Amino acid sequence: MQSFTLTPEQRAFLPSDSDVAFYEANGYYISREGLIPESLLNSTYDGIQRFWDGEVDHVLPFDTGFVNWKKGDGDGQRINEFLSLQKKEVIERALYPLIGAIAARLMHSKVIRLLDDQLFYKPSGTSNAPGVGTGWHTDHAYWGTCSSDRLITAWVPFHDLHQNRSPLAVMVGSHRWKDMEHFRFFNYQNFAEMEEHLRIQGHEVNVVPLTMKRGQCSFHHCWIVHGSYPNTSGEPRLSYAAHYQDGDNHYRPMLDPQGRKVEMFDEKLCRKLPNGDPDFSDPAVFPTVWAE
Repeated sequence: MQSFTLTPEQRAFLPSDSDVAFYEANGYYISREGLIPESLLNSTYDGIQRFWDGEVDHVLPFDTGFVNWKKGDGDGQRINEFLSLQKKEVIERALYPLIGAIAARLMHSKVIRLLDDQLFYKPSGTSNAPGVGTGWHTDHAYWGTCSSDRLITAWVPFHDLHQNRSPLAVMVGSHRWKDMEHFRFFNYQNFAEMEEHLRIQGHEVNVVPLTMKRGQCSFHHCWIVHGSYPNTSGEPRLSYAAHYQDGDNHYRPMLDPQGRKVEMFDEKLCRKLPNGDPDFSDPAVFPTVWAE
């Protein structure tokens, strides 16, 4: 297995025991400033712009079943999924070892693999055309065939994020709530109504916006309820989310409430195990980010 090392300067960014305890209690963690080098942010941004201009380094075997904004799709919100499998500059960001090392410490796992990734571009709303938010949801509700409850997301903005520029927002401690397996309201825009619904169910709803500086990264638990309110800053917001799995994660069959088989798009991309199950350790789709 490939060996991974950090420089002394990088090791200084690793979360302390108290940081890990904070993550376990609250479901999120924000890194120190300067975690992501300027050179890596710039090269990733350049790769994104070239991708939007039509330059692709690897063509996926499917062109439907996932969201992949291209020119001609409109001037609103842009979402690109599995971008790391399509553009080399983005996979370099997704596989940044320091991110993997932080995830490993927060997840208590010796091995960290990429699961998938998403790019989000949100234009600012206006009085005539309010911006689009990201509705309250849990990530694991979309990853039902993953066996692990330790999956984590590393979320990176490409600029400073103040409260009016649509930072990621989390419901503190909600990763410990029960019966959230089907909490999928990514496109539901009535935030207040959903928050009140959760309060009626007996949950304490404490929303914290994760404002950050360029170069910082937030990490959130796969079961934490999160979303983002519309961008009202007057400037677009660009962010990149890489989702990571621990070394123990594997495929498990799952049915939705209607009794239908649940399937992640990832399963179509990876190789199969001898028993026919998707192999969530396929290095071509789920490369290792950190191992010790």
